Amino acid sequence: MSRLLSTFVLVIGFLLPHALAAKGPLTAEESAINTVIQAQLDAFRRHDAKAAFSYAAPGIQAKFRTAENFISMVATQYLPLYSPKRVEFLGLSQERGGVLQRLKVLGPDDREYVAYYPMERQPDGSWRIGGCFIEPAAGFDA
Repeated sequence: MSRLLSTFVLVIGFLLPHALAAKGPLTAEESAINTVIQAQLDAFRRHDAKAAFSYAAPGIQAKFRTAENFISMVATQYLPLYSPKRVEFLGLSQERGGVLQRLKVLGPDDREYVAYYPMERQPDGSWRIGGCFIEPAAGFDA
């Protein structure tokens, strides 16, 4: 049994770096955007409304007015993002003149979803989340 486990670990150790390298290194833009989204997901996990709200673009903040209103909406309408079991960043795309980050999410219901994050560059060069759309991943081809 331990020999089989050792072989498995060796194979995974060999294949994993190759699988990661196949995607290529992230650009500075991708890295910055992923950091913002991951920080908001981490804030959701901690139930930190103020921190989660801070990553939303000004238009989203104006719409919800308070961090409590915002996190309440996310917890009820975006449960797969509020309490994900797993998140995988799928990459950026240009959509209607803007940047869209896609994520594959395993929700607390053990179903897979695809989340689409329109991102907004701020005047200071930072990125903020301009919204989110989520749908079941059935039939989605990453």
